[in-house]
Amino acid sequence: MENQIFELQYAMDTFYFLICGALVMWMAAGFSMLEAGLVRSKNTTEILTKNVALFAIACTMYLICGYQFMYDGGYFLSGVTTVAQMDDAAIAQVLADSAEEGFDGGAVYSGASDFFFQVVFVATAMSIVSGAVAERMRLWAFLAFAVAMTGFIYPIEGGWTWGGKDVPGIGALSYSDYAGSGIVHLAGAAAALAGVIFLGPRKGKYSSTGSAQAIPGANLPLATLGTFILWMGWFGFNGGSTLKLGGVGVANEVANVFLNTNAAAAGGLIAALILARIMFGKADLTMTLNGALAGLVAITAEPADPSPLLATIIGAIGGSLVVFSIIFLDKIRIDDPVGAISVHGTVGIFGIFAVLLSDPDATFMGQLVGMLVIFVWVFFTSSIVWLLLKSIIGIRVTDEEEEQGVDSSECGMEAYPEFTNQ
Repeated sequence: MENQIFELQYAMDTFYFLICGALVMWMAAGFSMLEAGLVRSKNTTEILTKNVALFAIACTMYLICGYQFMYDGGYFLSGVTTVAQMDDAAIAQVLADSAEEGFDGGAVYSGASDFFFQVVFVATAMSIVSGAVAERMRLWAFLAFAVAMTGFIYPIEGGWTWGGKDVPGIGALSYSDYAGSGIVHLAGAAAALAGVIFLGPRKGKYSSTGSAQAIPGANLPLATLGTFILWMGWFGFNGGSTLKLGGVGVANEVANVFLNTNAAAAGGLIAALILARIMFGKADLTMTLNGALAGLVAITAEPADPSPLLATIIGAIGGSLVVFSIIFLDKIRIDDPVGAISVHGTVGIFGIFAVLLSDPDATFMGQLVGMLVIFVWVFFTSSIVWLLLKSIIGIRVTDEEEEQGVDSSECGMEAYPEFTNQ
């Protein structure tokens, strides 16, 4: 009877893991649509190429070495053991080991499903970089950076956090991050920030006096669709991080995670919409979309414990922060066409500390040290890679190519050829 219960739980947890992983994979489409909508039409093909290619690179590099760096290979690289191959003693040992991890009776699932769920998180972190460096970066330099980011940079900091490995000179971190406000989102933003600094701003973005010039995106309906896709995919992002579904307590936790994730997104959107109306006198759609995403990032570090009202407030603070952050980065000439550094970096930091509002086991110093380790490691190593790429192959297109649009120079085709002047 115990074996039958184990097999049922194994099947449920594995299936739930896979479905949540598929939802997170669908976020790649969300990033693609969001970024394609917020760049100019002459750069659309290249941004889409970057997003689809980085997903494939992330999957391959994490398979080759990333998973090994992060989790010492786990089930996947050592061979997947199925339930049918386990004897009673092996099943009892798995149950005992997993129970020690505190997952209400133990999370039991296929090692392959764990790899699949983890690899789509890697791709998400890299997708954050794509939008921030849009419209002026060489395609192949970006893809080369994706190899380093997904195969080494992200897995190392993931090993120090989710993997539980000691940080050199520091030891084990006392850091709480349920689904990755820091581990995924801040990491992606730190890599993006380093890239933007080495790239410099787009031509015409800042006047001679230093004031920022608006460069409107080409397709706001597409950006809105991308936001809704990301909103939906986030249920898998946060919900799957419970690591299992079996058990009354865990099922209730999953429901709370879904509820709070949605509440935070709504709070972030409303706050950004109202703040934009107060500051600019208009309902700024791009700020509103980023407000929803900021709310999602803010709740990601701890979506299970807060009440729905607190989750809404956390999201609203994130939605407000992103407006101020985008304005501030423009003032210091950090050119981020889609606001990715603000959404995932600034709000990611807030999300890390928002854990303290509902998790009594989290400490300020634990969150601070974890945040600094993630940011310093990713920013420093990314800067080295960007600098090497800049020295060896160059990372920025020429002024002429930028003026013409990178679709033509990098991909040889236009996304909207019928609107091109012949």
